[in-house]
Amino acid sequence: MSSNISSNSALSVHFSEQASPHASEQVSNRALGRTRINSIDMMRGLVMLIMLLDHVRERFFLHMQVSDPMDLSSTSTSWGLFLSRFAAHFCAPVFVFLTGVSAWLYANRSHGEPRSARAFLIKRGLFLIALEIVVINISWMGNYHTLWLQVIWVIGLSMLTLAALINLPRAWMALLGFAIVFGHNLLTPIGFQPSEWAYSLWTLLHDRGYLVSEGALKIKVSYPALPWMGVILLGYVTGPIFSQKPNANSLEPLQRQQTLLQLGISCWGLFAVLRGFNLYGETLPWQAGAHLGETLMSVFNLTKYPPSLSFLLVTLGGMFFSLVAFERYFASSGKVGGRLARVGHGLSVFGSVPMFFYILHLYVLLLLYRLAKFIFGANHGEYFGVNSMGWIWFITGVLVIALYYPVKWFSEYKKHSTQAWIKYL
Repeated sequence: MSSNISSNSALSVHFSEQASPHASEQVSNRALGRTRINSIDMMRGLVMLIMLLDHVRERFFLHMQVSDPMDLSSTSTSWGLFLSRFAAHFCAPVFVFLTGVSAWLYANRSHGEPRSARAFLIKRGLFLIALEIVVINISWMGNYHTLWLQVIWVIGLSMLTLAALINLPRAWMALLGFAIVFGHNLLTPIGFQPSEWAYSLWTLLHDRGYLVSEGALKIKVSYPALPWMGVILLGYVTGPIFSQKPNANSLEPLQRQQTLLQLGISCWGLFAVLRGFNLYGETLPWQAGAHLGETLMSVFNLTKYPPSLSFLLVTLGGMFFSLVAFERYFASSGKVGGRLARVGHGLSVFGSVPMFFYILHLYVLLLLYRLAKFIFGANHGEYFGVNSMGWIWFITGVLVIALYYPVKWFSEYKKHSTQAWIKYL
């Protein structure tokens, strides 16, 4: 994201010096370190582009959305709409998990003595929360009638949680992370009314809802924080897999890939058992549909708010497999000038400055939507929108090309900048 070597989540900042985006053809420890970092950058870049697709859908296909585009009770839920939304499910888990990984890499830098990541996590966490309130919210509707506490807020809060627990032994942190991720579905039956004393705290931690439902400024928690706290803890304890410290117990590339594959297989295998037999991990059991497509949509209709165990098993498992694919591709690609290498490099550019891209694309979409509505008018009730998901994918492709150039410019600028404030973007 900057000239840092460790990688943060797609909406955070780097924790140390980043390696060059170009790999040497010679295999060395330094080159292998670059491969690892670039695989993470490519992972972040991929989910950023998936997120762009989802946000284009929210701007120009909102007239086809019901309470959720994956709501199978709605006749407007098509395969294209379902798959586009399902792909977006991977974004937040990748962001939060890699934030934890990056915190470990910051604390255990490749050169020098270990250091505490607490101060860094506190400053960045508070910055993200402030950014959500001041900058991000207005980019959605252009006003402040409702303050939505969404993914940036929950990443910031998760960073503050990790800062508070940073001195715990790694084994205890792993146990706590697993307990939260695997156990929070047991809390689903618990609920509080707005008049009850625990309502606000429970809304922040587990139940999506309004903290303030009336008045000039409403406040709604869209991302309950508790499960994400577990995800960032698991990301932190997984950090050693990507260690670059000389003479440490760092894994060789093949060992690391095998470990990541095992994690991916474990996640998806456990999902298949728990979800396949409707045992645990999801509030809504899947049901057989009239045809295979309906059945598959029911199986993968997973709860995101808060993220169920099934949701996290599928998305984090996919992340592990993708990291392996990116690393093997990059390590074996040879010359950077190859076609696949250029695609990988393009993804790493988007992944190198995710916060800049995140803010930029939201305001570009706000401007484009208002411009289109001004020119063409509201053609779907109160909304302006296109008539098919094909148009959504087309608009997304055009924006990927158009936004690449400012993102690349800022990535290069940030890489060579010595200004401290710019690292927050």
